[in-house]
Amino acid sequence: MSTALHEIDERTNLTAHNKFELLLFRLGEAPGTDHRELFGINVFKIREILVMPTITAVANAPRYVMGVANIRGQIITVIDLPKVVGCTPKKGTSILLVTEYARSTQAFAVEEVNEIARLEWNQVIAADGKGGNLVTSIARLDGDREDSRLAQVLDVEQILRDVLPDSSGSMEMENIDVKLTIPPGKVILAADDSPLARSMIENGLKAMNAPFVMTKTGLEAWTKIQSIAEAAHAEGKTIQDKVALVLTDLEMPEMDGFTLTRNIKNDQRFKSIPVVIHSSLTGEANENHVKSVGADAYVAKFAANEMASAIRNVLNKAHA
Repeated sequence: MSTALHEIDERTNLTAHNKFELLLFRLGEAPGTDHRELFGINVFKIREILVMPTITAVANAPRYVMGVANIRGQIITVIDLPKVVGCTPKKGTSILLVTEYARSTQAFAVEEVNEIARLEWNQVIAADGKGGNLVTSIARLDGDREDSRLAQVLDVEQILRDVLPDSSGSMEMENIDVKLTIPPGKVILAADDSPLARSMIENGLKAMNAPFVMTKTGLEAWTKIQSIAEAAHAEGKTIQDKVALVLTDLEMPEMDGFTLTRNIKNDQRFKSIPVVIHSSLTGEANENHVKSVGADAYVAKFAANEMASAIRNVLNKAHA
């Protein structure tokens, strides 16, 4: 096996242990300070890292778009990430991160790339109430140490929505033409750490006439499904009488979607509950890995009708 394939296989195997790798980079000095904070993106979403190529400015481009770059024959939009988050890159933007989100390719200009940190998801805490809407979580790079370095995990879905609203998907009600019939008393249990994603998923499920319970992390969803099972047992019912389906993101603080899916499928109480993974973590290798953890379906964010069809098909198969 080549070195590259070995590295991919090794990184894929991390998900079996609720671990992942975070690419750390800097964007310049934070507003009002001379500190250069660390930011991070999941390595699985990085296609390549380049020295800044020639950028062609595009007429009437959105505020945070530097232009486009010709990368291996593909014309890719380049986003000025320091400007998006309000940082001042004293060293300039000399590095380009080419990423894949929800089956789309874009590039982010950054000041410098530092390292790849291998972490457990329980080292990552949700950022709700701890910062702006461009950060989903905070990674404690050195574990529980009081002096642990911190890295902000960016909500790239929100950034793309803000910078390129016409190119991002939509879960608006009028874009859903699939309606579901879920028996009374049952809900769809959903999990996503991005506030934007939760809002869009909620709109989509409402448009499908699907009752739901929304959670913010895999751990919260796992705790919730267990509490629902206990309540159902007290009523003389089973979890299958209460939960129709689980809809989960993959990248989440505390417990990722891979681990949540395995927990559900390895538990005799829950294994018959369908799991649909809804993620911006795309690419053939990633999508194949999703299937290996036992999920019943995969759908890329934010394809409204594709998500609706996947849920309907999985539910129909489960009741066949």
